Amino acid sequence: MKPPYNSLRIGIAVAVILGTIGWLAYTGYSSNKSYYVTIAELGGMGDKAYHSNLRVEGFVEPGSIVTKGTDVDFVLNEYESHSPKAPNGRLLTVTYKGTEPPPDTFKDDAQALAIGTYGRDGVFHANVLQAKCASKYAPQQPGATPATPAAPPASKPNTASAPPSESPAYTPSASGQTASSQTAATKTAAY
Repeated sequence: MKPPYNSLRIGIAVAVILGTIGWLAYTGYSSNKSYYVTIAELGGMGDKAYHSNLRVEGFVEPGSIVTKGTDVDFVLNEYESHSPKAPNGRLLTVTYKGTEPPPDTFKDDAQALAIGTYGRDGVFHANVLQAKCASKYAPQQPGATPATPAAPPASKPNTASAPPSESPAYTPSASGQTASSQTAATKTAAY
């Protein structure tokens, strides 16, 4: 018994559709895959560095930022500038050409993450740029005194929202009068 002709056509169409979806999923996954590498690891990747989408993190070298509209050229250092290792850190020149300007936190000594490709010219060509605040999260220097947090401002009692039994205007005094009636009695006695 032969399968009906329509069932065979439907089976072939389903196989072609599933094959196409699988191929698109595989190629989309491999093209969006990016490797996270340090500046030191980037130099040791060899030829693979030129053919991969990469994520490189480092610290923005002070004085290296050159802005041209939304494009930015700068240098990443392996270490933060006030680290004793900074003068010996590996450097990476980065050219950012994106659709959005760099974030507000992108400044000298900021920790930055550049996503893009490494060119044979030795320049990292980024299309995405992220940055953290530079000095706010810097580690405490050895020998420095710890910062003391500021004391919270003294809070005033909120009498407007207090129930009438707790409000000072309604507290009875030793003579049995409330504070408001004591004030009224004092005013009338003064006249």
